[in-house]
Parts: sequence; C-alpha cells; structure tokens
Amino acid sequence: MTNKTSNRVKRKDIEVKQKWDLSDLFKTRDEWKKELDAVKADLPEVTKYKGKLGNSAGELLQCLEKKEKLLERFNLVFMYANLRQTVDHTDSERQKDAAIATDAQSLVNAELSFVETEIIKLSRETLEQFMEEERGLQSFKKYLNDLQERKHYSLSEETEEVLASLGSLFSAPYTIYNRGKLSDMQFDSFIDDEKAERALSFALYAGKYSSSPSAEVRRNAYESFNKTLSQYKHTFAATYAAQVNHEVTMARLRNYDSVTDMLLHDQQVTHEMYHNQLDVLQAELAPHMRRYANLKKRILGLEKMTYADIKAPLDPDFKLETSYEEAAETVRDALEIMGPEYSDMIKRALSERWVDYADNIGKSTGAFCSSPYGAHPYILMTWPDTMRGAFTLAHELGHAGHFYLAGKNQRMTNTRPSRYFIEAPSTMNEMLLGSHLLSSTKDSRTRRWVILQQLGTYYHNFVTHLLEGELQRRVYKLAEKGEPLTADVLSEQKLEALKNFWGDSLEMDEGAGLTWMHQPHYYMGLYPYTYSAGLTVSTIVSQHILEEGKPAVDRWLEVLKAGGTLKPLDLIKKAGVDMSKPDAISQAVRHVGKLIDELEESFKR
Repeated sequence: MTNKTSNRVKRKDIEVKQKWDLSDLFKTRDEWKKELDAVKADLPEVTKYKGKLGNSAGELLQCLEKKEKLLERFNLVFMYANLRQTVDHTDSERQKDAAIATDAQSLVNAELSFVETEIIKLSRETLEQFMEEERGLQSFKKYLNDLQERKHYSLSEETEEVLASLGSLFSAPYTIYNRGKLSDMQFDSFIDDEKAERALSFALYAGKYSSSPSAEVRRNAYESFNKTLSQYKHTFAATYAAQVNHEVTMARLRNYDSVTDMLLHDQQVTHEMYHNQLDVLQAELAPHMRRYANLKKRILGLEKMTYADIKAPLDPDFKLETSYEEAAETVRDALEIMGPEYSDMIKRALSERWVDYADNIGKSTGAFCSSPYGAHPYILMTWPDTMRGAFTLAHELGHAGHFYLAGKNQRMTNTRPSRYFIEAPSTMNEMLLGSHLLSSTKDSRTRRWVILQQLGTYYHNFVTHLLEGELQRRVYKLAEKGEPLTADVLSEQKLEALKNFWGDSLEMDEGAGLTWMHQPHYYMGLYPYTYSAGLTVSTIVSQHILEEGKPAVDRWLEVLKAGGTLKPLDLIKKAGVDMSKPDAISQAVRHVGKLIDELEESFKR
C-alpha cells in the first residue's frame, strides 16, 4: 500500500493564526543566539561565589539571586529552541538549535551545580542563622529546606558537577524516542469504510481515527498503526531500557533504597500516597469501566469489543463538530467562574497566539503547556475539529493559568510545586467546562454527549495514564532485579496490566501490548500516575466550587498563586482535600460511577 504521509501539510504552509507567536520570547533566531552566548559569558557572575557560600548570609543571598536571574534568562533561551523544534521535528536547523540548547543546559547545570552542593553541606543551624541575619533569604526558605532533605543522598561536589555536565547524555533516550517517533516513523495509509485511502500519523491516529464512529476505520487504522510500531519496538525498547537503567543506577549511586524511593523523594510523596493511586483506582474503578465497555458493545451492536474500539463514540450519529474559534469562546465562557484575573489571562491566551493548534508534518503529538518564567505560557495541541478538542484546550489553559498566577506571585525558585499536584489545575478546567456545558443545555442527547466527554477525561487520566503508571511500577521492579527490558517483556507486562483492569470486557491482541510505545511519559520519571492524583483533587475541588461559589474559587486561586512554596500534601489541604488517605480517591471513583449510571439510564429512555 502506498504511503500517504506526504499529503499532510508542511509547517511553512500553515496559516499564521494557527501558530503560536515565539517572537514574544525572541524577535529573531539571531537575537536568540546572541542571548545564548551572553548567558554563557555571564556564568562567572555566579561561579565567582564557588567555595564561599558558607562564609556569610550576604554572599549566599547574592549568589542565589544572581543564579536565579541567570536561569530566568537561560530558561527563555532553552524554551525558544525547544518550542521551535516541537512544531517541526523534520527541520534540521531546528534540530540543531535544540541540540545546541541542550548542550548549553548541560554546561549551565554543571557550572552551577556547586551552589546546591555547597548549601547541602551547610548545617541546618548555619542556614537558620543565615536566614535570621539576612531577611532576603526567607523567600528561598523552602528551597533551602528541600536541599537539606537531600543531604543524605548527595555526592561529592566533583561528582555532582560531572553528573550535571552529562545532562544531554542522560536525556538522550527521550530525544531518541521523539526523533524516531516524529521524524523517522512513516505509517502506511489505510482503507476506510468508503474504500478510500487515508493518511496516517501519530497525531491523526490518537486525535481522530481511534475515536472514529466507523469500526472499520478504527480497526484498519489500528492495524496499520501497530504494524509500524512493531517495526520499531526493539529499538524503542532499548531506548526505554537505557532510561530505566540510568535511573536505577542513579538511585544506587545516591544510596536510595530503590529507584521508586528516589523518584518519590523528588516529588515529596510517600509510598502510601503513590501506591494508593495505583491500587485503589485499579481495584475500585475497574468494575465501572468494564460496565462502560459492555455498554458500548451493546449500544454499538459490536459482535466483539476490541482494544481498538475502546474510544469509539457511544452516540456516533450525534456530532458536535466545531471550529477552534467556537470552542475557544465556549472555554472562555466556562472559565469565567474563576474570576476576572484568571479570565483576563484566558482571553489573552486565545487572542494573542499563545496556542499552536495546527496539524503539520513533524509536529509533536499530544498536547502540552510550556510556561517560561518572565514570559507568557505557550500551548501546543492539534485541533481535531470536534468539541473534544475544547476539553484539551481547557486542560492546557489550566496549566497556563497555574503558572501564570504562580509566576506573578512568586520568584522563579518558588513557582514549581511537586509534580504530584501539576495535573490538578489542568483537569480542574476540564471539570468546569463539563459543568458549564451541562448547565447550558436541557437537551437530553446533548447532556449525554457532555457526560461522555467527562468520561473521556477520566478515561485519559484514571485509566490510560494510570495503567502507564502500573507498567512503570512493574518495570522498575524488574530492572532492579536485573531482568532485561526487551520489547517482548514490555509488551507482556503492558498486556497483562490491561487484561487485569479490563477483564473479559475487552478482547486484547498483541497490538494492545505495544501501547508502551505511545507516550513519552515513561522518560519523565514517575509522571503518569500523577495525572490520576491531580484529577482526584480537581474532581473534589470542582464540586466545592459548584456548591460554594466564590469562597471555594478564592481558596483554589490562592493554591495556584502559592506555586511551589508548600509540599504537595499541605498545598492540597489548603484547597480542602486530604490526600494522605485513600478516601478522596474512592470519592472520585464514586463520581465516575455516577456518571456511568446516568449514561446507562439515558439509553433506557
């Protein structure tokens, strides 16, 4: 069959309105290069404090402030190069610039690594004395205390500098994965239900064909998609194994009991909190999702429910197709409940080209929000021509709103909370959008469609990412036992995790086992499970907002503005939720069960 990838649009042919405006970071590439060189030239302004941080409170404060200012500048340089590459991985100049930025990051990290190493060596008594002597250090208090908690796991100054200088090497698995996925992989076209050929890509499969109303389109696209994945599975397995082995080795070097201990320590999350998310959801949510799968099979009249069908629309004849502009207006209206400051940010994001929503060859799949300190956030997504895209847009605007407010209220050092909390502000916006859409219609069929979108959010975060987290838990255990992480092992483990969750409600094939190749999350530490933690929080807090109104909104905005000044448990408690126990997770699962109850009831009417 001929390959039709060439039918997709090249970046240069995309309309300007569909692209983000990176000139807000740097007007030209030459300006970017000039600042990159300037940042490297200014490194001595910080490194001159090497060996002096224990001398006085004043010198410590001066060093921290100069380091922060330098990193603010470098962050913009690094973001610019990487954002340019994410929209076109086929462009050799963009690849080169991103590589230059990554090498520069390794240099900067290595040169500045002495700061944290020297602070970690200071006694707690000395730090407390310094903070009393120099009030300016109070704004670095959590950062300094966090470093003290790493004292037992830190290595010598020379070793830390060497490790920092190897940053580009350590990030190589992630780079190789994306390069192979977005630059080298070419998918065969497939035949649709009208006997026509359709082009296929990662973005098209995930955003369109996997949720097609046509079983033939879904299954044929799935078959072609997996055919190409299978051709790359051994290379990708070796790439992922390199990532995991690096993490396991680092955990041993730093004297952690396990790689999980190391990764959770960085998130300031207990083993109980981590395992609660994986265990409670898999035990309590699985029965509801199996009901959901069985409902789809019955309503859609499928002889068998395969893994290719799980995202099939349950009411395929009811479509809410919409343009990006119409969806953006709906999202803007839904988020007005968050108050004027938040709403003003949303309006700017949608009118000033903070969002890149084009679909072009070489563009990264999925969606993300990048929020460089000192500039506005940037959102990447691929517009799917349906209202489902509105939920993706709302989600990424949640990240944007979070770091926009944190950046306005905190210094750069204090803007980033634990990754455990990161997905709460994003999924909060999806919850609010769903509630807005439900309150805006009395039509039973439209209401059912909205419930299906809400279930799409829970499927994505409580199932897809949760089961990614389950695979990670298995993989780290195998790696620490010295088991080889081959393509067959990864596929077997993924398939077993899927079968355990879905039971006999879905028929699994070998292609389902290849879903470990779909996402880059595995190269980001223990990231996948945090999606479910964030959605647990947003499920409960969104209910508070709908019940209480402004008081709950104000509490939530204060949490967003707090940035990284609190540990995750304390931050979430500030919003009115206790994540130290499994109760909140069970409450969120019961909410999903109620949505499926209402969905089942809607088909009885």
